[in-house]
Amino acid sequence: MSAPDTYPSDTTLHFLRTAFPEEWRESPLGEAAVAAWEAENGVTLPEPYRTFVAEISNGSALGPAGDGGLQPLGVLPDGWPDLGPRRPGAPFPLDAAWNWEDDETVDPDGDPRTDAAYNDGSVVLGSEDGATYWLLVTTGPRRGEVWMAGDVGAAPAPGDVAWGFEEWVRHWHAGHEWWD
Repeated sequence: MSAPDTYPSDTTLHFLRTAFPEEWRESPLGEAAVAAWEAENGVTLPEPYRTFVAEISNGSALGPAGDGGLQPLGVLPDGWPDLGPRRPGAPFPLDAAWNWEDDETVDPDGDPRTDAAYNDGSVVLGSEDGATYWLLVTTGPRRGEVWMAGDVGAAPAPGDVAWGFEEWVRHWHAGHEWWD
């Protein structure tokens, strides 16, 4: 496991509590349950997401992900592709956007590289438009960034300089379209 991040500021925690009204929050997991999940998956969750699921809310029907809100930790949204086991503690395989739809080296009948982009080194935050998923990278140089993965490829959101969990929530909470 990687070393824990710095505990989030009071300002960050206040914003996250405000962004997710209490009536829309699922019960937080608590420190012990988060630590057990991390031990089982061989990874320490990036802050402030870690504190969010431990102390504020483990998912919310209201949230940045368009289809169903923010997923609880370890829960996959409806329609998640069955590409093998999730491995949040494995190395995240990408360091830049990859449009595999246009990559002639990709095996259209199943490519372990695309499977790894979905399954390795991330947690699933939710779904957008059915076949596109928000991922929070949990390992490697892109740790703490929010990415999108879909049937055509995977990319940091909104671009090469990706949002972290707080920035992703702030963008949604301000009412902006995703690519504004």
